[in-house]
Amino acid sequence: MLTETPNTHIDPSDTPTAPSVSRPAPSAAKAATARRHDDAPDTTDLFARLAALDDGPERDAVRDELVAAWLPMAHRIAGRFRDRGESVEDLRQVAALGLVKAIDRYDPDRGAFESYAVPTITGEVKRHFRDRMWALRVPRRVQELRNKVRVARRDLTQNPGSPEPSAADIADHTGLSREEVAAGLEALESFSTLSLDAELSSGDEGYSLADTLGAADSSYDVVVDRESAKEGLRRLPERERAILYMRFFEDMTQSRIADRLGISQMHVSRLISRSCARVRDEVLGQQRTGHPGTGGRASAA
Repeated sequence: MLTETPNTHIDPSDTPTAPSVSRPAPSAAKAATARRHDDAPDTTDLFARLAALDDGPERDAVRDELVAAWLPMAHRIAGRFRDRGESVEDLRQVAALGLVKAIDRYDPDRGAFESYAVPTITGEVKRHFRDRMWALRVPRRVQELRNKVRVARRDLTQNPGSPEPSAADIADHTGLSREEVAAGLEALESFSTLSLDAELSSGDEGYSLADTLGAADSSYDVVVDRESAKEGLRRLPERERAILYMRFFEDMTQSRIADRLGISQMHVSRLISRSCARVRDEVLGQQRTGHPGTGGRASAA
């Protein structure tokens, strides 16, 4: 029995085709290949929660969680500044402080956190070197010269067998003047101080830098005081000058002075007090005016 087969028209568009593979947009592909870092976690939700919370224990907990998540990145940034005279542990602490500042100031609506955090943390570490690593406070310009000279020396000696660059070589490399290079080189040697207790490379065991320093001589103060008092002493009556001489230069007691002069010990005490006050006023007057005073001559009691 014959059956009629319907004439089926096959549309080419209905033919099966190989399954298409969707390709990411160029921007997405670029973002996928340019993975930020392994230490850059996805904390978008945490930052959203942090922005929505008021100050309190819950917000502090979210903040601590963010710090813990991004701390490896802060440590990585701190590692860039190693071998500059500061311990890695101290650098990590400074970087962690910069991380906390970045978390507190970050606005999720203004881009990725890493883009904001990296310069913030880097700036914090650089400020640490600029402001705290110098044992003596020096102008910022000198610090900048030091950094330029240090980088130039590193660039000029990076090839094996390269000789130590001269000041002229550094000046040509950096565009600095000879005077600026000299200031930078001097600053390189002054980055930190030497302890006074540090032993010197001498034959004497236990010989320290402090042993080479002089001490203040108190006798200089005595000379200054005597010279300052001369004019005031000249203006005193002769008997009062004699009493002061016996008391302070011959170290006589007031009783012995009284016996020698034939007056009471109480009178001697009053004369000494009054004479010392006059000499003191004379000295202070010289210090204020810059020249000997013109006080009148005291009369004998």
